[in-house]
Amino acid sequence: MLKRIDFEKREELLAPYAQKSKHSKGRHYKESEHSYRSCYQRDRDRIIYSTAFRKLEYKTQVFVNHEGDYYRTRLTHTLEVAQIAKSIARALKLNEDLVEAISLAHDLGHTPFGHSGEDALHELMKEYGGFDHNAHGLRVVDHLEERYPDFPGLNLTYEVREGIIKHSTAYDLPRPAIPFESTASPLLEIQVVDIADEIAYDNHDLDDGIMSKLIREEDLKAVPAWIKKDREIRKAYPGIKDEVRKYQIIRSIINEQVTDVLTQTENNIRRYKIRKQKDILKLPVRLVAFSKEAENMRKPMREFLQHNLYQHYRVVRMSNKAYRFITSLFNIYLDKTEQLPPSTHNRLKKEEKHQVVCDYIAGMTDRYALDEYKKFFEPYERV
Repeated sequence: MLKRIDFEKREELLAPYAQKSKHSKGRHYKESEHSYRSCYQRDRDRIIYSTAFRKLEYKTQVFVNHEGDYYRTRLTHTLEVAQIAKSIARALKLNEDLVEAISLAHDLGHTPFGHSGEDALHELMKEYGGFDHNAHGLRVVDHLEERYPDFPGLNLTYEVREGIIKHSTAYDLPRPAIPFESTASPLLEIQVVDIADEIAYDNHDLDDGIMSKLIREEDLKAVPAWIKKDREIRKAYPGIKDEVRKYQIIRSIINEQVTDVLTQTENNIRRYKIRKQKDILKLPVRLVAFSKEAENMRKPMREFLQHNLYQHYRVVRMSNKAYRFITSLFNIYLDKTEQLPPSTHNRLKKEEKHQVVCDYIAGMTDRYALDEYKKFFEPYERV
């Protein structure tokens, strides 16, 4: 039988700058170590069994859940990020267990209806510090999940919690809270999750956009990465079915981007003479990165998605509807907090009502929020 100490010994084979579980800064509430799981493996399991993780199945990525069964949700996106991140971590000899735990937790703080839901809550909470899904994700695992009799939250390790609050992409700018305010560069494991997230949502949002027919293939002439891979695949497989060809294009772009990240990261490690973890933390730049050539290939794709998918009139309509749903629900709960369920209402004895209402709405799935909206605003709907 393999025990925790055996997993910790195996980690000695990782790169010298990788985060080792036995060197974790630990948990806020002291616990005995598990017999046959490392602390990061234990964190991963706690995240998977959490209520917030299960709710990701019915939270929007781009398309609201009722738009169709094919489109990605926050849950499927999260699993895809974890898969890409683990592949990168394995090749770089980093801690896969830590990377997996951070990947699975990185979107726990997202509201229903994606970024439009977050925008609505940020506006509604502006006098109370606003709303940030990274900070809320940390709040979920530190406070809102109720699983254990000895402490609130999930009591995750410092490193996983740091990965949640410092999650950073082109669309996510972190606002680290105490005790994560250090300006030091994050662990390489955190950097890996961030770049895996970018790879996943760029390519998979493109896939969903094509499947929804909001993006037409003839419009993809503006995306060099698509054109390049399309030519290669048509040449290698004459007569290939369109559906398979499109899948292979997305797959090939992801593979090329992951390969580029691995090559560029290794070059950066050599360039900055990284020998130990402290060498990473004092750097002003991130080591896990794309090459300039890859960034130049990614830029047209990101611009294309921004103009042709995220700003498509149907997506904008969905977003505006979602904004109104969230705003209406927030105001009606705030006006009469007695309408909150007992377990949530009881928190008002110790917590400010704006925060309680915000937490309640942020934890909703798309369909639960829609059901609540119907109960309040459709006169013949049963409450």
